Amino acid sequence: MRYLSFVLAFALPLVDADAASMCHAASGALVRPLIELYTSEGCDSCPPAERWLSGRFDAADTRAPAIALEFHVDYWDGQGWADRFGSPQFTARQHDAMRANGATFVYTPQILLQGHDYASWRDSNAKAISEAARANAGATITIDATPGANDVVVHADAHVADRAGGAAKLFVAYADNGLVSDIKGGENRGLRIVHDHVVRVLRAAGTTSRDGRVDATLTLPRPGERGTHPTLVAFVAREATGDVLQALALPLDDCAAP
Repeated sequence: MRYLSFVLAFALPLVDADAASMCHAASGALVRPLIELYTSEGCDSCPPAERWLSGRFDAADTRAPAIALEFHVDYWDGQGWADRFGSPQFTARQHDAMRANGATFVYTPQILLQGHDYASWRDSNAKAISEAARANAGATITIDATPGANDVVVHADAHVADRAGGAAKLFVAYADNGLVSDIKGGENRGLRIVHDHVVRVLRAAGTTSRDGRVDATLTLPRPGERGTHPTLVAFVAREATGDVLQALALPLDDCAAP
């Protein structure tokens, strides 16, 4: 029984040995917390937050206490250095979170836990993360992935049982790690920064229907500059509040790829 509970809690990906290029993952009964870092290579206070994220959540460890995603915003790009991972889409996402949290400004580095500001991330005991991981999940998620040489075909399915909280949206991200930047300008001039959990692609897979379900098939392009330990991350969040109901990670290292 202890082994069964362990599997349900961490929802490790299942690899189908008969399907040479497909693998599958399903979420468990408890929440897998989602950590989001909003950062920029142009921000001199961001490297410590990135080191915290990399040290706290090992990209190769499927048993990490939470799922981490690093979003690079673009509003620092005019300050002497343009972040090649920065995206207006991720800046817009941070502003959406700002409004959902009732805040009036965005900043870097900012860390969100379950969709809400996590100002105490420097606290080494990470009590809030542990508490989040003991909660019952507000959604179930499954992912089937078929990796190709230049893209990944993803079938994602989610179900939100409690529809009283309003509509929820399913997102799928492609993230990778070990991406190195030698900064030539701006506040971090002269630094070499290693980025992990970097979101390369983020897609909204759909909004819950009347029965609380979302079902979608997406094709995510693989980036030209590739890092290590590529991972698909699916998560479900309430549209009105930003509350993350569940998250699920599927490491593509566990999928047989061409």
